[in-house]
Amino acid sequence: MPPTTAPDTHPTTRSIAILNLLLPHHRTTDRGPALAERFPHQLRRIADFVRDDAPVTFTLPGFPCKSPNPAKVLGHLPDQGERLSLDFLNTLCTEIERIHPPGARMVVCSDGHAFGDLVRVPDEHIDAYADELRTLIDHVGLTGLSVFDLRDVFGDLPHDTKRAHLHKSYAPTLDALRAEVRADDNTLALYRGITRFLVEDTADHAGTRSALQRECRQRAYGVIQRSRAWGDLIADHHPRSVRLSIHPQPIGARKFGIRLLDAPDAWTTPWHSTALRRTDGTWTLMPRAKAAESGRLVECDGRPSHFEQD
Repeated sequence: MPPTTAPDTHPTTRSIAILNLLLPHHRTTDRGPALAERFPHQLRRIADFVRDDAPVTFTLPGFPCKSPNPAKVLGHLPDQGERLSLDFLNTLCTEIERIHPPGARMVVCSDGHAFGDLVRVPDEHIDAYADELRTLIDHVGLTGLSVFDLRDVFGDLPHDTKRAHLHKSYAPTLDALRAEVRADDNTLALYRGITRFLVEDTADHAGTRSALQRECRQRAYGVIQRSRAWGDLIADHHPRSVRLSIHPQPIGARKFGIRLLDAPDAWTTPWHSTALRRTDGTWTLMPRAKAAESGRLVECDGRPSHFEQD
């Protein structure tokens, strides 16, 4: 009988193996191979957990609320796009557990309340969205996931008060952010991407398109300020975590951009779109109006869920 090979428990080897599970899903606009050694920040964070024989903790800001534009989404509650995305994140945790027995935890940091006033979504819709995320996680048994939002920090304070506390404590100044947009290509791309989303998400603007674009450019600065503030608050509450992002991130950045589902560009998310199941069984994301041209609407538990290609 051949000798049994002992499992490789070297922290560096195991850390690379864990990171390699994430690399195929890296969301970036960079070209070139995504090799583990090009992600030193993530390797160091993962290695800390491996060394302590502890679950690897990831924090992912995102899953804020549905777009307010009915041409893009099916409603204000999570649907098949979120279900598929949460299942994907939980599967990553399960795959990590096969390599690293303590497993992994994915903290979904739902950030809708951080900038709900800026994206023009009612706070009650944001509460309902985050509550439904928790229900989905519990109902399906996605044991690697949990949800964290401003209610976990500021309790039952009024939403405007929570936002004011967040902004005052953590947000960069507007002057500093404008200077960064002028000087840094990645920040400029983020600013332009958010501006585009704000324009697209506005369904009832009565003025000219140029006036709308000017307004959205101003709101985009506010969204980035609050997003930065939310990220710093998360870092305070989860200081050891491996930081993920739903936005494209350069190779080697401190945050690891992660792609949740197949989409036509690097910016599309489940909360800005609708899920379409293709005839070959694969899924993609697209605006509701476009998905409706490609397939039939499917309901789940009495609510619109997704489209299936004819």
